[in-house]
Amino acid sequence: MIVDFHVHPLHWHEVTPGFEHYLHESWSPDELDALRKQCATGAGLADYLRSQGVDRGVVLAEQTPTTGMVGNQAVIDMCAGEDMLIPFGTVYPGMHHRLATYLEELVAQGVRGIKLYPTYNLFYPNDQGLYPFYARAEQLGVPIMVHTGTSVFPGSRVKYGDPLLLDDVAVDFPELRILLSHAGRPFWHPQAEFLARLHKNVYLDIAGLPPKKLLTYLPNTYRMTSKMVFGSDWPGIRSIAQNLRDIRALPLPAEGVERILGGNAATILGL
Repeated sequence: MIVDFHVHPLHWHEVTPGFEHYLHESWSPDELDALRKQCATGAGLADYLRSQGVDRGVVLAEQTPTTGMVGNQAVIDMCAGEDMLIPFGTVYPGMHHRLATYLEELVAQGVRGIKLYPTYNLFYPNDQGLYPFYARAEQLGVPIMVHTGTSVFPGSRVKYGDPLLLDDVAVDFPELRILLSHAGRPFWHPQAEFLARLHKNVYLDIAGLPPKKLLTYLPNTYRMTSKMVFGSDWPGIRSIAQNLRDIRALPLPAEGVERILGGNAATILGL
């Protein structure tokens, strides 16, 4: 089973100029228009992911002033009826209130996990105000992804992306599955790697890291294949299929590659 743990839908309620510029670094305007038509529905997105060699895709909600808005309900609706699509919602401390209760509502609607965007929404992920939310996520068995590392969009603030901020959360909620998105790219890779090796409940989402350079960025990959999940960060990259080929070409044991490409994700998600 190949699981892409990091897929962004193309149909947003609002898109900032900075995010649109980011997309045009990978796609021409005509290509983007065609992709938006092709992936306008859950069925269309599922077909596209299958064409790229993906068996299951985690689709991420995102609500931030620096990128735009693709809300929780939009992602829930897109994934409804498509078994291969797995909806991940988001909570934005500046917009949502009673986060633990809100999480319960999202889970009741089918959300399987949550992604947080500290560098976009300007909060420290170890803020004590988030602890009731983390506690409820731990009780419900809901994995939490957290954007770590830098962000290129205007208005984002890098200081909130330090993966070491998640050490507190990992210690205080030892049964909460935490995924460090982008593995602290580009200058916090050692910290992210250390946390994943230290804590049994911390994993690295390698979305946004060029697969051919994975062993350069994360030199202990060969020891950590049980703590890493594949993510494409599509549509930020052109070819998911090429990323899969590049990972398979790495000098790693075959069983380790398969864990990265889907085995670990299946365990985290209970597939």
